[in-house]
Order: sequence, then C-alpha cells, then structure tokens
Amino acid sequence: MTKEQALETILRTKVVAVIRMKDAARLAEVAAALGRGGVRAIEVTMTVPGAAGVIRELARTKAPGTLVGAGTVLDAGTAAEVIAAGADFVVSPVTDMATVRACREAGVLVAPGAFTPTEIVAAWRAGADIVKVFPATSLGPRFFRDMRGPLPQVRLMPTGGVTVENAREFVAAGAAAVGLGTALVDARAVEEGDWAALEERARRLMASLAAAGQG
Repeated sequence: MTKEQALETILRTKVVAVIRMKDAARLAEVAAALGRGGVRAIEVTMTVPGAAGVIRELARTKAPGTLVGAGTVLDAGTAAEVIAAGADFVVSPVTDMATVRACREAGVLVAPGAFTPTEIVAAWRAGADIVKVFPATSLGPRFFRDMRGPLPQVRLMPTGGVTVENAREFVAAGAAAVGLGTALVDARAVEEGDWAALEERARRLMASLAAAGQG
C-alpha cells in the first residue's frame, strides 16, 4: 500500500488502534477482531516482544485494506527495520528528525509526536504526514478546536486519554484521527479471548466517529 493510500485510509476511518501487549501470540487475533469491527489501522508498538517479527507476519497475512504500522519508534534505525518488515506507517511519541527523514525517503507515512503548538509546527515542517499529539490526556478536545484556527492545514492525531466514549468529541473538534490503546483493546477481553467483545467495541467506536464526521 502506498503512503497516499495509507493516509487516505486513516483519514477516512479516523482511528489507529495502538496495541501494547506482552503476549504477542494473541496480537493477530486482536487485530482480526478489531478489523471485523471496522478498524483498519493497527499500530504495533516496539514495546511488544519481537515487534518487528510480529509486524512482518501481520503484514504478510493482513486482510485487504488493512494497515499494519509500528509505534514507539524512536530512531531512524528502528524505522528502517520496521519498514523492511512491511510497516505501512510509523508512529513515534516524539519528533526525531532522522526518523522522519528515513520514513520520507522510504515513502512511508510518518506520524511523529508533539505536544505544544511550537512542537506541532516543527514536526509538520519536518515532513510529518500526521502529527501525533501525545499525551492528549490533559489537553482535551478544546485544544484541537483552538489549534484548528491558526493551523488548519496540520493533521493532528490525539493519543492518550482518548476513549471509545470521547473519541467523537476529538474528531468533531478538528482532529484528523485518534489513537486508542487500552481504551479500545480491553485487557480483560484479551485475557479471556473474548474477541466478540473487542469487535463490538470497535463497531461502537466506528459508528460514533462516522456520526462525528456527518456532524
């Protein structure tokens, strides 16, 4: 999938599922359940044991139209590793210029992290396709509404503090997409293998975001 196609998918579906799991063996089942619920972008963080190998396997077996990305990428070397493994996009909690440059040279969507307006603009000018605003816990939807005035061209993705219940508010306030981790990937459901519950949470989230877009 090209960078343009990956960007279109994220902007259309408006969500990236962030998966931080110690049990990588169940990650594929989690991704499949979320996919059945309509979530098309799965971010495997580098804190997952053997993350690059997991990404390689998911990239090989993913359903058509599904994106598999890498998260918590902190340097250009790791970016190159996950891109070689088949990652459709790369996400970081910070803006590392070498990482952004490596992704741009490889033609892979990159979403570096920022927090303040100055950091957001710096990330965008460096070549970010989307700027991950992290942690968004203390900011709330109003921050994104305020940023839309002076920075309407910057695509923002709040992550941290976004839930199935409030994701719609962030999108309605101007966020291009949202990132959800444990708020979407419920630990108890994963432990019990309740894939139907994960699918249902994903469906509720996607219905809410669709309503926000119509509003």
